[in-house]
Amino acid sequence: MQTELGAVKTRMNNAEERISDMEDRIMEITQSGQQTENQIKKLESNIRDLWDNIKWANLRIIGIPEGVEKDKGMENIFEEIIAGNFPNLKDTGFKIQEAQRAPNKLNPNRPTPRHIIIKMAKVSDKERILKAAREKQNVTYKGTPIRISADFSTETLQARREWQEIFKVLKGKNMQPRILYPARISFKIEGEIKIFPNKQKLKEYSNTKPRLKEILKGLL
Repeated sequence: MQTELGAVKTRMNNAEERISDMEDRIMEITQSGQQTENQIKKLESNIRDLWDNIKWANLRIIGIPEGVEKDKGMENIFEEIIAGNFPNLKDTGFKIQEAQRAPNKLNPNRPTPRHIIIKMAKVSDKERILKAAREKQNVTYKGTPIRISADFSTETLQARREWQEIFKVLKGKNMQPRILYPARISFKIEGEIKIFPNKQKLKEYSNTKPRLKEILKGLL
């Protein structure tokens, strides 16, 4: 186990060094006046991908009240969530590498509890939990609705949030929407699964489908 954790930390350190190098490169390009929009976008995309890679084994748990971890600890709360919502997974023996609130400091002006970030030792375990959460849909902790999602870089999260309203509308129409990495949307229409990388592509497609265009009216 120690060897496994050491390897994970080494990969994280290497990724963080590469991110730092890319950030320096963006600064150099900008200061030299040689910047091109495509160069900077490519570097920023690479940085985003590296951050996402660092977070690849992470779960983000949203809605757990502040302070409950003081008596029980994060790992025990996580075990309670698994046992209470996914009984078929409770004896799996998931290994947690790290568990913490994010951000680290509590903002007294923030009305909602901070998220809990769980770093799993295995990506496959994270995927099993996410699959179970999608299938159950209504996940709770002691009767309080919570949400379990993958953890991504700030940029990826923002890009995925831009689909939020469209996702809700499509879900309400039973069109089985999903947000795919990094920020694509897929849904079922006329018996087929369609995938769109951005709103412009979806808008172009909806112009050929009157029913879909009506469903998405005002959202594109």
